[in-house]
Amino acid sequence: MTAQTPDTLQTTWAPRMLSVLRIVSALIFFAHGTQKILGFPASEMNPAAFSLPWIAGMLELFGGALLIVGFQTRPVAFVLSGLMAAAYWMAHAPRSPFPALNGGDAAILYCFVFLYFVFSGPGSWSVDALLKRKSAAA
Repeated sequence: MTAQTPDTLQTTWAPRMLSVLRIVSALIFFAHGTQKILGFPASEMNPAAFSLPWIAGMLELFGGALLIVGFQTRPVAFVLSGLMAAAYWMAHAPRSPFPALNGGDAAILYCFVFLYFVFSGPGSWSVDALLKRKSAAA
């Protein structure tokens, strides 16, 4: 096995690991949407249609699915970052000023991970990257 040079790690593995971060965070986020909208996994939450929790669930479901595959990553991540910022300030911050106590630590983390995707893009394993390669070849 040959040693990986820092340049190889940067050029080969950094875009792949960016894709892994995007996929894993989007899968977990997507699960919040399936719970709110599809009732899976089963929970007490059953938001009324067009209520704020329902809208959040729809964004989690469809935005999460788009991020999983890496399609329209930057605009979707921008919207979802804003959703998580609003969720933190509306639902979590009023409970306590401390994220570990108000349950908002995940919302903060999602907000900044999604904001990172706005600037970094989706990584190499994504529909966006595939479409970019196809348009460059045409």
